[in-house]
Amino acid sequence: MSLKRFGVSLEEEILESLDQYVIDNGFSNRSQAIRFLIEKNVAERKWQCNNVVAGTIIVMYDRNRKEISSRIATIQQSYTDVILSSSQFYLNQNFCLHQVTVTGTAFRLTELSDKLTTIKGIKHGKLVMSRAD
Repeated sequence: MSLKRFGVSLEEEILESLDQYVIDNGFSNRSQAIRFLIEKNVAERKWQCNNVVAGTIIVMYDRNRKEISSRIATIQQSYTDVILSSSQFYLNQNFCLHQVTVTGTAFRLTELSDKLTTIKGIKHGKLVMSRAD
């Protein structure tokens, strides 16, 4: 894919914010940051349009609460059409990181994520999606 150049005019405050965003996120230059932000916006719009996306759902929980892993397994059985893989990582004696790799419509993935992340006892949960086309 060839790159195209174009000019952008920004107010000084916005340019300063962009430069700080470049520094904070480790981008090599403004162009890389702008490309990232545009791609992120396009992906988020696709989620709203319910296009096919791919992503990962992570949940962190107390591994000593066996009912949580059982509940995760029960929920996942209803979503085998979108689940590519599921893994558990025991971070220490107390915490488990559960990762689910998924692909499907944004609505379906969000639905699954909501069910997993709202299980009583989940310490943290998040869905990250990107366009899959």
